[in-house]
Amino acid sequence: MIPDEYLLSPAYPNPFNPSTTIMFQLPDESNVYINIYDLQGRPIETLVNKKMDAGYHSLAWRASNMSSGMYLIRMIADDYM
Repeated sequence: MIPDEYLLSPAYPNPFNPSTTIMFQLPDESNVYINIYDLQGRPIETLVNKKMDAGYHSLAWRASNMSSGMYLIRMIADDYM
């Protein structure tokens, strides 16, 4: 089954230590960029930077080398952000 819209779900678990799962869906094959930022907007890590098939996807962010705190996740896929 293919989703009918782009969606980036909240990371789970949140808060986490040392890893969290990020789930997202793509209605079409898309160039996908998923990046992690600190609260000052500085890029911390790129998790995805590739063309992906339509469907439901998940990935784990292992942040054991990161400081405790809050981080932001941004997904860009075609016209979705």
